[in-house]
Amino acid sequence: MSSGDWLDLFFNPQLLERYGPRFVDGLLVTGKLVAISFSLGMLLGLVIALSRLSDRRLLRGFSSVYVYFFRGSPLLAQLFLLYYGLGSFKQFWESIGLWWFFRDAWYCTLLAFTLNTAAYQAEILRGALMAVAQGQREAAQVLSLPRRVTFFNIIMPQALLVAVRPLGNELILMIKASALASLVTIYDVMGVAKVAFSRSFDFQVYLWAALLYLLIVEGVRRALKWLEQSLSKHAG
Repeated sequence: MSSGDWLDLFFNPQLLERYGPRFVDGLLVTGKLVAISFSLGMLLGLVIALSRLSDRRLLRGFSSVYVYFFRGSPLLAQLFLLYYGLGSFKQFWESIGLWWFFRDAWYCTLLAFTLNTAAYQAEILRGALMAVAQGQREAAQVLSLPRRVTFFNIIMPQALLVAVRPLGNELILMIKASALASLVTIYDVMGVAKVAFSRSFDFQVYLWAALLYLLIVEGVRRALKWLEQSLSKHAG
């Protein structure tokens, strides 16, 4: 087999010309899905983390069950439960005006990813908050600082410094897990690859998808490394 034949095996210009723009669109969908769900998951995760650290038994119990369920069951099962399971109650959602949400694969996927990553981020943030020295809180009490000022200006910045690396790992895992969205008709990178393969029967479209995920992950990894170094230098 000549070098030209090998090149055609892994790189077909006609196929790239046909599906290249669709892969770009799929890349944007993947980025949007991960960015929104990760951001919302961080906000929800912070609430859950604080609930896990609360003195109130009810809050601790609910948050513990939440984390146990979403960390202990597969993301794919959670996605199917939301899209196919809750989506089967059409009359109920119509009666309360929420059918527009649960009939849409995009919203259900976004919700599933948010709920899932929130459970993981909650544990990361809880550990980071517990890692902050107790003396920081005691010093703030001696100075009679308000609890809100103590938390947002003293405790949280130090906790985020501890949490940067594990949160970055969670983001990378989410990027790779986002390929599951293609199973509920979301045309992300993997969704576009599936459509392209079903029409061309050329396996190289999956190679392109894998390379795109690899490029995204590498870009995020480098950005997180730079952020961690910058924060460490500032903290030092």
